[in-house]
Amino acid sequence: MEYNIVNMGMIGTPEIIVIVLVVLLLFGGRKIPELMRGLGKGVKEFKNASSGLTEDEEKPDKKEENK
Repeated sequence: MEYNIVNMGMIGTPEIIVIVLVVLLLFGGRKIPELMRGLGKGVKEFKNASSGLTEDEEKPDKKEENK
């Protein structure tokens, strides 16, 4: 048996379809939007934390900047 090392580790269309079907079967159609919403909030919090912004810090108001 010969294995093509170049193609090992690459995800193709059939693998993506199988992954999507498994996720759909595990969580159901109603739960997926909630999971994506939570994922989005987590990414947003990570970006804010990496840029140094927190909820405790006040963001400058645009009205105050124009004065």
